[in-house]
Amino acid sequence: MTPHHRLRTVLVTGGCGFIGSHLIRHLLGSDPQVVVVNLDALTYAGIQERLAEVASAHASRYRFRHGDVCDDQLVERIFQEHGPDTVIHLAAESHVDRAISGPDRFMRTNVLGTMTLLKAAHSAWQGRTDVRFHQVSTDEVFGSLPSTGLFTESSPYRPSNPYSATKAAADHLVQAWHHTYGLPVTISYGTNTYGPQQCPEKLIPLAITRALAGQPIPLYGDGQHIRDWMYVDDHVRGIEAIVRTAETGGRFLVGSHQELTNRDLLERLCRVLDQQRPRHSGAKYRDLIVSAADRPGHDRRYASDTSHLRATLGWRAEVGIDEGLLRTVRWHVEQTGTEGDAVLK
Repeated sequence: MTPHHRLRTVLVTGGCGFIGSHLIRHLLGSDPQVVVVNLDALTYAGIQERLAEVASAHASRYRFRHGDVCDDQLVERIFQEHGPDTVIHLAAESHVDRAISGPDRFMRTNVLGTMTLLKAAHSAWQGRTDVRFHQVSTDEVFGSLPSTGLFTESSPYRPSNPYSATKAAADHLVQAWHHTYGLPVTISYGTNTYGPQQCPEKLIPLAITRALAGQPIPLYGDGQHIRDWMYVDDHVRGIEAIVRTAETGGRFLVGSHQELTNRDLLERLCRVLDQQRPRHSGAKYRDLIVSAADRPGHDRRYASDTSHLRATLGWRAEVGIDEGLLRTVRWHVEQTGTEGDAVLK
C-alpha cells in the first residue's frame, strides 16, 4: 500500500467509547509521530478510565477535551488550538433500543454533531489537500438482507430504525460536503464489533456479564437473526488503513465474513465461559439462555462483501470468532471475582 495521507494530529471524536478507545490506543502505540486529540462528552458509554494507561504512557502526544460534538464554538476552538489534519468521527449514539424509545438524542448527536464537525473542518482546512475527514458508519444503514447476498459499497441506503436512519443522514452530509465543498472524506461501514471494554448493553458483553452474575441471558425473537461479528482490533486496523491509504471519496465495508445466528453466537459464547469460568453448580451457561420478545424493527440479516477493501488496501480480518470470544471472555473474567460477583451496569 502506498500512503496517500500522513497522520500528524488526529482528532478522534467519541474516543472514550468502545471502538474509539481501542483506536486511540492503536494509533499512539503504533506510530510515535502521531498526536491524538480526543473529544468526548463522557455520556454513559464514554468511560475515560478506558484510556488511563494511554494517557499516562503517551502524555506528550495525547490530549483530552471534554465536550459535546454539537458545541460549534468548542469544536472551532479545538481546530484553532490543536490544528488537526485528520478527523476520525466516531462520536454517536448507537444503541438501537435507546433509539427506538428516545430518537431525539440520536438526531442531535448523530446528525447535528456530524454537521458541526464538517463545518468546522471545512472552515479550518480551506485550500488544503493534506487533510482527511473519516466518517465511521455502520452496515445497518443498508437495512436488512434476505438469506443470501451481501452488502456492497453500491448497496442502496435503506435504514429501518431511528439509529440507522440518523447514521445514514450523517453519511449523506459527509458525502455532500465532499461533493459540494471538495472536503477530503472517506467512509467506513463496520459490521457488529465486539471485544474487551465494550458497554454492557451490547449483546456479547451483556450475555457475558449476566452469565457471570448467574442471571438469565436474553435471546431476542427466534434467535435466527444473523450478524457478521468482527473483533475490535480488526475494525480499528481497517479504519486506519482507510484513513492512511484510501483515495479521497472512498467508501469501504469493513467486516470479518463470520456470520452467525444470535443463537449460535450465544451458544459458542457459553461454551467459552464453561471453559474459562465453570459454574459452581456444574450446570452449563447455556441453561441461562431464555427467550425474550423481539425488538421493533429488528433487521433479519447483515453481511458485508469486503473484497473492495481487501483488493484496494490489502486489509483483511485476522481474528477468528472463537479466538475473539476467548479474548473477550478472559477480559471479563479478569474484571470479576467468582461466579455471581459480576456487576451489571
